[in-house]
Amino acid sequence: MSLSRRHLFTLSGGIAATAGLAACGSNTGRTDTAAPAASSAAAALPSVSVWYHKYGEDGVEQALKKWAAEYTKAKVSVNWVAADYEKTAAAALLTSSGPDVFEWGTGPSLDMIQAKQVVDVTDIVGAAKADFTPTVMKRLTFQDKIWAVPQTVDMHLLYYRKSLLTKAGLQPPKTIDELIAAANALKTKDMGGFFAGNDGGLGVLGSFIIWAAGLEQISADGKSAGFNTGALYDAVAKFKTLFDAPGMLKSASTDWYDATPFINGETAMQWAGLWDMTKVQAAHQDDFGVIPFPAIGSGGRQVVPFGAYSACVSAKAKDVDAAKAYVKAIWVDDDAKQIEFSNAFGTHIPAKPKLFAQASKVASGAGADAAKFVTDFGHIDDILWTPASGTAYSTALSNVVKSGKDAQTEFTAAADKVAAELKRVTG
Repeated sequence: MSLSRRHLFTLSGGIAATAGLAACGSNTGRTDTAAPAASSAAAALPSVSVWYHKYGEDGVEQALKKWAAEYTKAKVSVNWVAADYEKTAAAALLTSSGPDVFEWGTGPSLDMIQAKQVVDVTDIVGAAKADFTPTVMKRLTFQDKIWAVPQTVDMHLLYYRKSLLTKAGLQPPKTIDELIAAANALKTKDMGGFFAGNDGGLGVLGSFIIWAAGLEQISADGKSAGFNTGALYDAVAKFKTLFDAPGMLKSASTDWYDATPFINGETAMQWAGLWDMTKVQAAHQDDFGVIPFPAIGSGGRQVVPFGAYSACVSAKAKDVDAAKAYVKAIWVDDDAKQIEFSNAFGTHIPAKPKLFAQASKVASGAGADAAKFVTDFGHIDDILWTPASGTAYSTALSNVVKSGKDAQTEFTAAADKVAAELKRVTG
């Protein structure tokens, strides 16, 4: 898996916030991987450059270039950015040589929209909006306008070995107390009980605690933090118990985003990504299952975080209409390509639920469970949840879990920073 995949769930910073991190010199990382040489008639067609991050799954690059070459209404070039996609794209979008169409995790950020770096694509989505997963479209919509088109859905989930839980007389955990008990019961001298990263899960699981406790990142009126309550303090205390549990594996051969520790028996349970399900299935056949992150507290709920790499049209596109037409053709109108993307390269969920039955890897078994989790338990970062807000929250969480500081003091300070950030971005 490309490291960029894990950014799918952490890209709320957007281009306006990250542009300063990238050098804005003449080398933007752009390559001109164009369709084959065209006739003189075709030479009059508009040009559209499309950028993608490097997917880890075999065949994705070839398919996207093939689709570009087959498109007849424009000369489409594909740039496959092998490293530092976000920084490279951020810098390039500030220049006249940047992409016309580019993908971005969970769509553009509020900063990107307000900086007018992307254009409204409501018109090309049209009535097809009803075909897409509602929670995905909610994230891509701001002020009643749609700012990107989802390409495919990825998600996190918890893998477990069925036989090991059965041998221990346990059911798949639905609450954090059950997860703690299972992790400790399944631990052996050679195998951890639960793995969620070499930092004990602080990085990947931290923000999910809010949702698992039954809370939201941002208040309903969009003016304050939605997490600063006693329910969160209690939930973090439970998470600390998990963090400190004997069954929590904190050192593995890879980090959480690669399911190798689960595949090779380093751990009985692992928090990982849907993208590795094909490899997990090859290793364990039917001896694995998937579940959401467990609920925490009396008002808690099971949750799965998900994201959707989405096609955005740059406001600096050479021909905005041509760029929008290409996005519409590939990601709105052509269901066959979306099914191919889900079936042929790793495991992905179509952005349109009506296509689930035709996407073989999520039509049955654990894949079907995962697809249903997105509908039943899916959560995605609020568009108002900026990097500054995320940093304030994660700092407070680390201070409480690792340093033993007072939860109310730490999260109240974080909530104050979130409120200030909300005031900044909403005026």
